[in-house]
Amino acid sequence: MAGHVGGGGFTNSNENIQRYNNERRSSKQWVKLNVGGTYFLTTKTTLSRDTNSFLYRLVQEDSDLISDRDETGAYLIDRDPTYFSPVLNYLRHGKLVINNDIAEEGVLEEAEFYNITELIKLVKERISQRETGPSKDSKNHVYRVLQFHEEELTQMVSSMSDGWKFEQLINIGSQYNYGSEDHAEFLCVVSRECGNNPNSNDIEPTDRAMVLQQKGSRI
Repeated sequence: MAGHVGGGGFTNSNENIQRYNNERRSSKQWVKLNVGGTYFLTTKTTLSRDTNSFLYRLVQEDSDLISDRDETGAYLIDRDPTYFSPVLNYLRHGKLVINNDIAEEGVLEEAEFYNITELIKLVKERISQRETGPSKDSKNHVYRVLQFHEEELTQMVSSMSDGWKFEQLINIGSQYNYGSEDHAEFLCVVSRECGNNPNSNDIEPTDRAMVLQQKGSRI
């Protein structure tokens, strides 16, 4: 009986040693970073994705970098934590994700500081697309040309709605006679912002509107 108990104690001791070794190896895989006063917890595997980067060199056992640590053991990095989050997330999953309130140029600065080659390329492409592509908030303009008599002017102004506004009022002269008086006729160019996908039925040809505006400027 005593031998049986002693054997069980030896087995438990082995299990405890194995658990301790596993926990020790696991703890060595986790890295805490203090970036500008904000803590980030990640793994050596994540930080080692780009073998040419500053972060890869930082976490190597034989690192050639001289890096201070704070009282919690976190590596001290004097950079802006706001722009570090997209950098770390890229190393985690390989995708560039930048919140709308974060400037892409700031992320590029960090990518260049940490020397993460593929991330630098992706951020530069994003900035280039932003500068050359159409703005999401850009508006197209729908033009309409209205013809009306002089006495209809007040009625037309009061009936304008749905975002339409005057662009040009063109007097095309006296086209008809009512009683003993001549009555003028007008062409009015109006426009409305309609977003990026305007209804084609609402659009007057652009050059027609331009011609009418040129005519109006000479009157």
